[in-house]
Amino acid sequence: MENFILYEEIGRGSKTIVYKGRRKGTINFVAILCTDKCKRPEITNWVRLTHEIKHKNIVTFHEWYETSNHLWLVVELCTGGSLKTVIAQDENLPEDVVRQFGIDLISGLHHLHKLGILFCDISPRKILLEGPGTLKFSNFCLAKVEGENLEEFFALVAAEEGGGDNGENVLKKSMKSRVKGSPVYTAPEVVRGADFSISSDLWSLGCLLYEMFSGKPPFFSESISELTEKILCEDPLPPIPKDSSRPKASSDFINLLDGLLQRDPQKRLTWTRLLQHSFWKKAFAGADQESSVEDLTLSRNTMECSGPQDSKELLQNSQSRQAKGHKSGQPLGHSFRLENPTEFRPKSTLEGQLNESMFLLSSRPTPRTSTAVEVSPGEDMTHCSPQKTSPLTKITSGHLSQQDLESQMRELIYMDSDLVVTPIIDNPKIMKQPPVKFDAKILHLPTYSVDKLLFLKDQDWNDFLQQVCSQIDSTEKSMGASRAKLNLLCYLCVVAGHQEVATRLLHSPLFQLLIQHLRIAPNWDIRAKVARVIGLLASHTTELQENTPVVETTSSIGIGILNCLVQHSTPVPRQCLVYV
Repeated sequence: MENFILYEEIGRGSKTIVYKGRRKGTINFVAILCTDKCKRPEITNWVRLTHEIKHKNIVTFHEWYETSNHLWLVVELCTGGSLKTVIAQDENLPEDVVRQFGIDLISGLHHLHKLGILFCDISPRKILLEGPGTLKFSNFCLAKVEGENLEEFFALVAAEEGGGDNGENVLKKSMKSRVKGSPVYTAPEVVRGADFSISSDLWSLGCLLYEMFSGKPPFFSESISELTEKILCEDPLPPIPKDSSRPKASSDFINLLDGLLQRDPQKRLTWTRLLQHSFWKKAFAGADQESSVEDLTLSRNTMECSGPQDSKELLQNSQSRQAKGHKSGQPLGHSFRLENPTEFRPKSTLEGQLNESMFLLSSRPTPRTSTAVEVSPGEDMTHCSPQKTSPLTKITSGHLSQQDLESQMRELIYMDSDLVVTPIIDNPKIMKQPPVKFDAKILHLPTYSVDKLLFLKDQDWNDFLQQVCSQIDSTEKSMGASRAKLNLLCYLCVVAGHQEVATRLLHSPLFQLLIQHLRIAPNWDIRAKVARVIGLLASHTTELQENTPVVETTSSIGIGILNCLVQHSTPVPRQCLVYV
């Protein structure tokens, strides 16, 4: 987590807080989810399904970490909020917008289904908007590979965390309620007890399109039993926009909804018919050819299991999977399997030894990520890679396309160990510092606001500085004098946050006096507060003059920390570093 800087909170759930963050040294902003550890099965499921997916309509997973009380998930930042918020604000969307959003949803869902992944809980709150208006699938907590039992996976992860097999049966029973999504968007066959399928996801997609246009889902009731009765027995009414001034639904749109909301899954639209539907105005023309190429470039999972294959063979395999519609229900790759959940369980050690570099290797970096990766001299690369022979060594002749070359290179760059996360305890980067406060009654000088300080005349400014310097340079050692000095430094912390004030104070005699007090202050509290004032001045100033004592300042801070190491316990200099 030390690679990221946390900003403001942008979302909150019952067990999760979402922060805006930024990777250090870059302008790459991300969303950072802080989740209670009780959600480990859901978060682990999210990671195992999405850690290798790169698609414009799916929120990209970056990294995950573990602290003493929380799991931290770093994913792509979507600044447009959720589709649920958009529908609530606009009440209903025009058909052209529904078409545009629907194309995004279908592109993302089709890609997931080609990988053998079922989303299982499609709802507006799990669809996020990127700045330009692109929809992206997020929150894969309840998604799964077609044909697998998600309850078993949750129970396995929870058992690993709980540390025993005695309660495994109890865990499996308790997991039944955790794998259920929103009943409003659940297909009739799933309500009856059948497993989720591609067809049930398409039903949920139809409910979403219906709600975008009309402002409400096709079936809704506060009572679960009444809602279930409606889903199983009633036909949805034609969608009518809440705004009566909006045009009615076109015949193409009504026909599309009718095909998606068929209670009998055998009569429901398939992917082929859905992509060819006239409502999309040929937006998916040639999707079959594109999907074959996409399967080839994103088939790392398959290559990990079977080793390097001829590109023609891979293409044939991907086409045969499409022809079968994934009816086999087999996971497409090593990364989706359930047998060994410890591969996706946060760890602090690798092969029994603490591996410091794993902090930077906690997951696969995206192409936009500039992460330095170091390999220790004694590390055996074949140990980490599932392939003992490099795919590139098998290429003796012939020309590789750029696409094939990138696919082969990925086999060499990324490894299973990239998913191991490292616990971080008491990391100051993820601890919010309390705001600085001061008491104006005991300040013993005018408590000018920032606005007032900006417009002080030169004489008034000099008088103000003289009073400040006089109080800081006071040699009185009583308890009251120390409190007054700390209170004054707190006041300086507050006003030093403004650029013009910070610049003016930095180039005044006060700055030299602060540097001296880093060395000679009688107690740690005053030194720490002085260091904080200096840090704020350095952070907010807009100008450094030639005579600004930068070297003297840094050396004074170093001497102050060394003195604290000698005189105090280790937490003291750690606080000093946080302030500066």
